[in-house]
Amino acid sequence: MATEGRSAPSSSATTALESAGFVRLIARADGDAIAASALLARALADRDTPYQITVGRTIAERARRMRAPTADGDATVVVGTADATADEPIRLPATDRPAALEAVDLVRDLGTTPDPVLALAGVVAAGGDPGAGESEWLLESALERGLVDRRPGIAVPTADPVDGLAHSTRLHAPWSGDPEATREALADVAADPDALEADDRRAIGSLVALDTVGADAATDAAAEAVGRALRPYATPEAAVATLGGFADVLAALSRTEPGTATALALGHDVRERALEGWRDHGRRAHAALADASIDRYDGLVVVDVDDAPVETVARLAVDYRSPEPAALALGEDEAAIATRDADALGAALEAIARDLADAVPATDTAEPDADGGVEYDVGHRRGYLRFDPGLEDETIVTTARELL
Repeated sequence: MATEGRSAPSSSATTALESAGFVRLIARADGDAIAASALLARALADRDTPYQITVGRTIAERARRMRAPTADGDATVVVGTADATADEPIRLPATDRPAALEAVDLVRDLGTTPDPVLALAGVVAAGGDPGAGESEWLLESALERGLVDRRPGIAVPTADPVDGLAHSTRLHAPWSGDPEATREALADVAADPDALEADDRRAIGSLVALDTVGADAATDAAAEAVGRALRPYATPEAAVATLGGFADVLAALSRTEPGTATALALGHDVRERALEGWRDHGRRAHAALADASIDRYDGLVVVDVDDAPVETVARLAVDYRSPEPAALALGEDEAAIATRDADALGAALEAIARDLADAVPATDTAEPDADGGVEYDVGHRRGYLRFDPGLEDETIVTTARELL
């Protein structure tokens, strides 16, 4: 077996959790952070330590949750970047590595064996490859225990390839978001989805790859992006069909239904509700990207999406439709930025939020910790902005172009 690479968690963090009477887990709104929080929550449950998981969409929102009153002996864990407070929590910032791997280190120091499938799903949600680098030992453990099995095909959360591919946000093809169009596209390679052999799955993977990279608006980056969804690791004992599908569902629900995402990661019986939320998320994201006009600037494309999941649209755009290395998906009162290169994105997002705040008149409705009504968050290759709906689109685009 490969060396189980890890960085030692703070001994003070381990001690605080071992002695805590109650633990608050405050997570960033993405699939990786949800997986990390659930890994810690499962370890706490094994120790009979009560806990609560909440999700904060922005850095300022997580800071507000951190400042909520606590009893003596309670502990707070923040997964993702958060502003400093007087009472410093246990932090898993997850800037240079997946939050799930940081949680795995802490879980093992608490004397608990982490669920490798959940941890690997977090790695995938963070944009990593299962088994690469530090996650190698997790994949080997899962393989030895029969928890995962590599096979041909595409990483989707459902056994039905039509359902899975139509709603997957790990790819964007001409038929994405439309189950009937997907069924027609797969008619010659998936006649009986209940009796798929290896050759059938291989044919499906080939067709999907060709349709994705051959689409009229596809960019060179599409080939690499769809390649990450090929040859999935099946998860026969999990609620979803593959590791990539698990990551896709967690990522989708972390922003729209964080409670359901958390329950799924904890192993509760919410599969059907989670899949329905994932389907709705995928339909909206693909429809928005298909219908949107894309404006190209030097280093950035801008997609006007109105009422759609901006972070997913931005990621799909940069992976499959953007000839530039960054994409900005712009909604009515929120926006998201996705990049192919995450270097310095956090500093850029902070600068963008600060400059936009200067352009927004102070209002009585602004959140108490918001800077001029503008809040932001940063994750792996992505950023999120929430702002006053009166802010002009041109101001947002100009600011992003100048600072990215």
